[in-house]
Amino acid sequence: ALVLKAGQEAPAFIPLFEEDELLALIQASEQSKSTAINELYAARGGRPKQTTAKGLLELNWKPLEAELAATQRIYFVPSGLLHRINLGAVALDNHQTLADRYELIQLGSSRQLVSRSSGSRLPTKALLMGGINYELKEVEEVDSNPDALKFEVADINLDHVDRSLLNGRWDFLEWTENEVQDIADVLRGTQVPVSVKTGDTATEDAFRLAGAHPPSPQILHLATHGFFFPDPEMHLKEIEADPQGKSTFHLSEHPMIRSGLVLAGANHVWTGNEALPNREDGILTAYEISQLDLSNTELVVLSACETGLGDIQGNEGVYGLQRAFKIAGARYLIMSLWQVPDKETQEFMTTFYREWLEQHRTIPEAFRQTQARMREKYKQPYAWAGF
Repeated sequence: ALVLKAGQEAPAFIPLFEEDELLALIQASEQSKSTAINELYAARGGRPKQTTAKGLLELNWKPLEAELAATQRIYFVPSGLLHRINLGAVALDNHQTLADRYELIQLGSSRQLVSRSSGSRLPTKALLMGGINYELKEVEEVDSNPDALKFEVADINLDHVDRSLLNGRWDFLEWTENEVQDIADVLRGTQVPVSVKTGDTATEDAFRLAGAHPPSPQILHLATHGFFFPDPEMHLKEIEADPQGKSTFHLSEHPMIRSGLVLAGANHVWTGNEALPNREDGILTAYEISQLDLSNTELVVLSACETGLGDIQGNEGVYGLQRAFKIAGARYLIMSLWQVPDKETQEFMTTFYREWLEQHRTIPEAFRQTQARMREKYKQPYAWAGF
């Protein structure tokens, strides 16, 4: 780690750990999500029971503790596999996490430290999507927007998508409709104009319009499935064993095509059918998102599973949805490292918007306050530490 404190002329270099040590912890936690994640962030040091490796606290924080002992606010820029860890959720003891003791502010780049900030702007327009129907309506029932269809982005061949992907179909997420309706109530209560797209109206066309005609909405909240497929070069044996069972998403060399969001009607193409003429397919890749103009968007929230994942390429960061929305111009991003349980996700999001808009906090302050509330209510990190 490079540590720079006020008054220092140059940062101090502090060795932390070997990448393989952290990778072992992450891979162990992926075998049994809820149990292993609760153990990973447990007070006894944060390591799954099946491994004798050093825990998260010992790897990530103990080497820095002496250097930062008198510090209250810490700005940090994760690198490599640290993008897969919620630093604030790491337990110091049975009573405190790092986020309880320090004000932790995650940045996408160190240059944000020297950029001037006017604080979080109050929103004047919001687009919420949830309760999405992933099956396809009859074509004559579909409301298409000519302006959206004229907006050109990446021309991606999806002819080889098949039923082998993630058990073949995307399931309806019933809880997400309640989530966006609850958030809409908070927004309307604070006089923020809001457009809610659910069911068959939560289309790729509707989303594209948000970035096709500036200014984009200040809030984009998408409660839907996200997908990410790892670098195919890392799984050559699997691909060679079943070359027909892999789609364009699996096989693409471009990490921004192997990551994306699923919107209304997506199961039609996802299960191997040809896209309908004059209609988007409902599969919104990270590459396509990166081509939009979201420079007016203050906040993007992706509350579905593992939307914060992507290819991690050393110091260059995460290639996936996170990078896509940053390229498009969005200022703040809230994403998930794993699929947080439905009830807790809905509660987290509603609490966050209340803290932001009703309590007049900045977005980072509202987020930290929400995390603190959830930590106090739910002792199991799996229920809240994914954000």
